[in-house]
Amino acid sequence: MTLNLDLPLELEQYLLQEAEQQGLSIEAMTLQLLTKSLQLKQKQSEAVDMLQSWIEDEDVEEQRETGEYLVQVLDEDRLSDRKLFPLEMKGITW
Repeated sequence: MTLNLDLPLELEQYLLQEAEQQGLSIEAMTLQLLTKSLQLKQKQSEAVDMLQSWIEDEDVEEQRETGEYLVQVLDEDRLSDRKLFPLEMKGITW
């Protein structure tokens, strides 16, 4: 598909500068930027869908076990002996 756009001067200059730095034509640079933008949008949408599925998951016991496991692993994988999640602070700060 062919597309003709009237770009603001600043955007045109940006595209020209980026294309020159990358050694690409302005058309190739524009297509590359558009493709990356659409791929990022798709990844964001997939991440939102995944998070939403986690929110909608009603297995409370599994979520509790997973949370406890994460706290344990984070505390074990520290260079310091100081706990990141001390038990005496449970319910107060975390």
